[in-house]
Amino acid sequence: MGPELTGPEPMKVKSDPRTWGDATKLVRGGLDRSAHGETSEALYLNSGFVYDAPETAERRFAGEDDGYVYGRYGNPTVTMFEERLALLEGAEACYAVASGMASVFGALACQLKAGDHLVSSKALFGSCYQIVTSILPRFGIRTTLVDGTDLDAWKEAVTADTKCVFLETPSNPGLEILDIEAICAIARSKGATVVVDNIFATPILQRPLTYGADVIVYSGTKHMDGQGRVLGGAIVSTRKFKDELLKPFLRHTGPSISPFNAWVLLKGLETMKLRVEAQSHAALTVAETIATLPGVERVLYPHLDSHPQAALARKQMRLGGTMVSFEVSGGKQKAFEVLRRLRIIDISNNLGDAKSLMTHPASTTHRNIGAEARAAMGITDGMLRLSVGLEDVADLIGDLKQAVVS
Repeated sequence: MGPELTGPEPMKVKSDPRTWGDATKLVRGGLDRSAHGETSEALYLNSGFVYDAPETAERRFAGEDDGYVYGRYGNPTVTMFEERLALLEGAEACYAVASGMASVFGALACQLKAGDHLVSSKALFGSCYQIVTSILPRFGIRTTLVDGTDLDAWKEAVTADTKCVFLETPSNPGLEILDIEAICAIARSKGATVVVDNIFATPILQRPLTYGADVIVYSGTKHMDGQGRVLGGAIVSTRKFKDELLKPFLRHTGPSISPFNAWVLLKGLETMKLRVEAQSHAALTVAETIATLPGVERVLYPHLDSHPQAALARKQMRLGGTMVSFEVSGGKQKAFEVLRRLRIIDISNNLGDAKSLMTHPASTTHRNIGAEARAAMGITDGMLRLSVGLEDVADLIGDLKQAVVS
């Protein structure tokens, strides 16, 4: 039996969290200790809540009381995760969901209806591509794909009928860098909302809100967790967008995140800055090395001088990120040979993990979009995507050398 609770201790005077540095926000943002005074954030594993009186329940369901009503609507652990991420982004609000794809679909579907027009960059993650080109059109939503790096293409595609613009930068797996500020200006001139998939860059390296974006979507499964344990996602937005569009859609369609998963992501945020920065520095070294290996036709990394949008990448991203893509001569056969020869790096389609992971996009993450769409994105049969982890860089380089050079 725990100690008897005699009431809360006198309140400690705290500084304004908005004035904290990123590292402090990631460790202490949104912290809401119970009367027990636990050091680690509490994990509230419950689906429902009780009320002290029927009038309390009535007020909560009427929105007149901020208390919790049901796990699908909210949970104290989930709230801490949401508030911490919103604080880091400098955003008004955040809504946590069950997965990264739930965040993408929720952010788009909550604001679109039959007859609306969506413009999207064509270089997208495979499931995002399916949402834009197959799922949303089933509901009468018109979609247009453009070359995300071509601003003239955006200007032509975004019209007064366009309701929403969607893009990911850096793109998966081609690491295209899109000019967020310029695209947001184009969208704003037509009254369209801009949704940015910031999964590869993370909020540590890139802040789309500062360039004019309205909504940011994340897969917490990747760098926020960072150790391959749980699924989760998040949508960062204004308070108005969350209250008027996201809540009515997500509460009734049900892609809620479990409290346990939210707790794992919350704890993962504490070390995300350290991990992402270390992985990004290692990724640059790895990319520079891969570029020197025989049999490698091209290397894509945002902060390499050889990257087509290197200058823009350095403007938008504080570091080049944790992802490296490269193409080997010999197509799929050679790419598979490289994967088979790996001794340290794992074959996996996940990313953002503490362990380095490599996949063949054409046969995994982007298999179902078809050869024509892959070609339009520059995804060849010889392309490999590497997520750089936290291993010793020398070990990673040694593994890559022996795998690529045969």
